[in-house]
Amino acid sequence: MPLQVSGSQYEPLTWATIPGWNDDDHLAAYKAFRTSCKPIAAQQGLPAESKALGSSLRDPCRIAKRLEPTDSIRAKEFFEQNFVPLRISRLGEDAGFVTGYYEPVLEGSRTQTDVYNVPVYRRPSNLFVRGKTQDSVGLPNSGPVYRKIGRRKLVPYYDRGQIEDGAIAGRGLEICWLKSQTDLLFAQIQGSARIKLADGTTLRINYDAHNGYPYTPVGRILIDRGIIPKDQMSMQKIREWMEQNPDGAKELRRQNRSYIFFREVPLSDKDEAVGAQGVPLTPGRSIAVDKALHVYGTPFFIEGVLPIESEQSKTPFHRLMIAQDTGSAIVGPARADLYFGAGADAGKVSGRLRNNMQFVMLVPKGLDPVARGRKLPVPDARPSARIAKQFPQTDPLKDRPAAKPANAAVAKDATKGAAKDPTGNATSNPAKGPAAMRTTAPPATTGVTAPVVQSAPVAEPVPLSAARSGNSQQPEKRRPRHRDDQ
Repeated sequence: MPLQVSGSQYEPLTWATIPGWNDDDHLAAYKAFRTSCKPIAAQQGLPAESKALGSSLRDPCRIAKRLEPTDSIRAKEFFEQNFVPLRISRLGEDAGFVTGYYEPVLEGSRTQTDVYNVPVYRRPSNLFVRGKTQDSVGLPNSGPVYRKIGRRKLVPYYDRGQIEDGAIAGRGLEICWLKSQTDLLFAQIQGSARIKLADGTTLRINYDAHNGYPYTPVGRILIDRGIIPKDQMSMQKIREWMEQNPDGAKELRRQNRSYIFFREVPLSDKDEAVGAQGVPLTPGRSIAVDKALHVYGTPFFIEGVLPIESEQSKTPFHRLMIAQDTGSAIVGPARADLYFGAGADAGKVSGRLRNNMQFVMLVPKGLDPVARGRKLPVPDARPSARIAKQFPQTDPLKDRPAAKPANAAVAKDATKGAAKDPTGNATSNPAKGPAAMRTTAPPATTGVTAPVVQSAPVAEPVPLSAARSGNSQQPEKRRPRHRDDQ
């Protein structure tokens, strides 16, 4: 397969060998896939070469635009006719890993009050990312972020602790106000939120930028400190501990120096959150993936068991999901965050997901291996049989003579008329040099007797690259090597 997903391994499959494939609701997956096709069809030019699927999703998207399947059987036929299944996992591992996420529903206010006193900030004007402008929507999830001091000086942006202490307060950046820093932290972890206001309206916020620090999972810190056992870890456990330990919660939050800024989005209560691809997410069908490796719109069939019903339950899960979102903690070829929708119930399910699962990536049949192959580095062509015979590669250690020739003068005569190879070094046998290829006449005799010729020094091996020029009238100049070839 012409795929190059960094750090991954593949296993070609047939549809019949995928557990649970025939039991899924393919029509639901098809509708989510068609949603992703809109921005795919609008793309201009070729995507970055780091994405293994490239622009190959455009072909199945064009086909999907013309189809209107009314049942799961027809939708299943669409995927089987336009894709090939490929099990994918991290190199050296036999399974992938999934977590869950949702859209929190929180209480808030447009103005600061005694109850609502935690600000939700929009992107500051002094936040600077190289290669991006303030008009850029959704700045990168990783990489250095700076703040400008004066016109030229750049320093790292404020971290979570500094911002919580008021580093950017009073600048008119507040979108709204929440009840607690814990509510804000969970909104930042999920990347979006629905804010229920006192007048009954709903304010929708989405990720817009970050402060440049890597995300540190607070749950992992609680596990490492022995506060919450690993097998009991969930977002609900984290929230409960923070509410019971306000001072410890403050210190714990600041271990995660990453801070997320939001933007207000014009969505109603009936609309789902919008993912990084720019399309509304579908609960139970949308996933967040590593955008450095995968292309938005790629279908992934995820199979295994998950604690859907309760923390101890092992609910069979075999579902075709569509990559439509990303996250800073989603790293690797077989790593996904499953979107479960909005509200407390979705939060309970997604909060307890930390499971190994099987990943099957659906690869478009139109992926052109020939076009990809042309860009792969290939070794130099082997010399022809004729050239190889005329320039045998010898081991100088094995063929080194035991002693010098007895008659040095005669040996000198034997090499006097020897041909030279393209590097300018004399060969010991004129009949094996380029001159022999330019004429059918036998070489002139030198008067050397057989015993003397046999005791003459053996020639040094001729490099293969030099031998290629021997079939031309003049030795061919070797092309200069690029720096990355050296």
